[in-house]
Amino acid sequence: MGMSIQQIIFMVLSVISLVSALGVVLSKNPVTSVLCLIVTFFTIAGHYIMMNAQFLAVVHIIVYAGAIMVLFLYVMMLMNLNAELEPQKRNWLKYAGAISGGALMVVLVAALRDASMPALSSQPTDIGLIKNLGQLLFKQYVVPFEVSSILFLSAMVGAVVIGKKD
Repeated sequence: MGMSIQQIIFMVLSVISLVSALGVVLSKNPVTSVLCLIVTFFTIAGHYIMMNAQFLAVVHIIVYAGAIMVLFLYVMMLMNLNAELEPQKRNWLKYAGAISGGALMVVLVAALRDASMPALSSQPTDIGLIKNLGQLLFKQYVVPFEVSSILFLSAMVGAVVIGKKD
């Protein structure tokens, strides 16, 4: 019962992804948390590549590991976070967070209790290739695509109006 190389790569990427995601949440230093988040984004991009969705992996790296992480680091530099100046959280707030997190875990375990994990297929699929994505996007989903572009345009105009000085 040997494991294939695809399963080994999947397991390694999954373990690194879970450990770095825990590092994001459990890290006391915000910069370390952001660096763990970058590692998490790269491992998720590795999962996309394993699913033969190269375009999605590249867009994921450019948008999240590039733009969003630069934005996070920039905001942290502007905020000048210091642990000494950070207000101490009250005890009841910590308990409320622990109770709500435990309730979320109970709900997730109950929801996923009967879920089954599909087997990894070794034959390649063409689902995530850019040609098929473009065909689907501009034939079947052209109206939602155009509506989302209008939505992005209105968001940009709103941001310029809000940021404009009188």
